[in-house]
Amino acid sequence: MFELFRAGGPLMWIILLCSLLALTIIFERLLTLRRKMIAPASLSDQVHDLVRSGAITADKVQVIRDHSPLGRVYAAGLANLHHGVDDMKEAIEEAGKQVVHRMSRYLNTLGTIASISPLIGLLGTVIGMIKVFTAITAVGVGDPTVLSGGISEALITTAAGLSVGIPCLMFYRYFRSRIQELTVVLEEHALDLVDLAKNANPATSTAVRKKTTTRRTKKSPAA
Repeated sequence: MFELFRAGGPLMWIILLCSLLALTIIFERLLTLRRKMIAPASLSDQVHDLVRSGAITADKVQVIRDHSPLGRVYAAGLANLHHGVDDMKEAIEEAGKQVVHRMSRYLNTLGTIASISPLIGLLGTVIGMIKVFTAITAVGVGDPTVLSGGISEALITTAAGLSVGIPCLMFYRYFRSRIQELTVVLEEHALDLVDLAKNANPATSTAVRKKTTTRRTKKSPAA
């Protein structure tokens, strides 16, 4: 195996480095992008009970924020629970964008590896064929052993580049789809929290909106 690796030439070290980096990202994302890690079902029940009881404190909100990505979305809504539904939705939306951005971490790197690995293999093919034609120019085609080094380098680097690029592209597509699914799950939980806040504190939400409207009217030039 090592002899095959050496026959591929110096570009095999770059392909090997890309494969190790890709494997690290793939295993890390497989562990991270699990539903129970992103949106644990038990947290929803705890937050709903907390909203119904009205026992929301800064310490409890901080505990929820540190719990999971869904907890960060919930914490943004709970922190603005008494500021009105509109402010609550805006805070949840901003927190959701940050969570989705964190879920997409390292995927650009994985996509880059999927794109450049076959190109590196192609570059190895070109270098190998250059060696072949150089050998033909020097000694002709009578001795096949002279040509075998360049041919083997061309074929091995191409195969190695494709062997790294194809799985990376598959996992990149899978992770993008997985993030979209988890984003929908986070949105559903966020909407449930907003609906629960409306039903649990309708008077408070209405009063806050009236106060906000009054302040805006007082600040307007027409007033």
